Amino acid sequence: MGRPKNFNRDGVLEKALPVFWRRGFADASLHELELATGVNKSGLYSEFKDKEDLFMQSLQYYLESLEKKELLTAEPLGWNNIERFLKLGPCSLEGQKGCFAVSSMRELAILPTESVGIITRSRNKLKRLIAKNIEVERPKMNADSLAELVLTFFTGLSMEHNLSSSRSSIVRKIDDLMNIVRTL
Repeated sequence: MGRPKNFNRDGVLEKALPVFWRRGFADASLHELELATGVNKSGLYSEFKDKEDLFMQSLQYYLESLEKKELLTAEPLGWNNIERFLKLGPCSLEGQKGCFAVSSMRELAILPTESVGIITRSRNKLKRLIAKNIEVERPKMNADSLAELVLTFFTGLSMEHNLSSSRSSIVRKIDDLMNIVRTL
């Protein structure tokens, strides 16, 4: 009979996520992941197939935790949801900057294939949710085109969070974008 595990899966994912977020997939070492999670190599590998699997599960955990915030699904749908998403979405984990999925995109060439699929599906879902919020506002411009514009802005904003941009500068940019898209 094997030893019982002294950790839970979500707890490991919650602690591994900041390591991947800060270091990236390639530079996150197994040793750092062991230290952050408090779980040794054999424990990690008994729960996750390998580092790739731990990364993919961390990415999925992150995206699911964002969905639970209901930033783009709160009623009533509309511009306020989009503005809230832009202001809160890229700051979703204490001490981390930007969006983990966007930050991970810089390593697409080396990420596990399944991770690329997770990111692609997530972005497609985000675009649909953004478009749904735009549609209820009856814009003059095509809602899907506006949704692409907002998603591209979100991606850039998430990257900019990694610079030393001040929070007030970022909020001003979001306010400016929202003033523009409300007129389109």
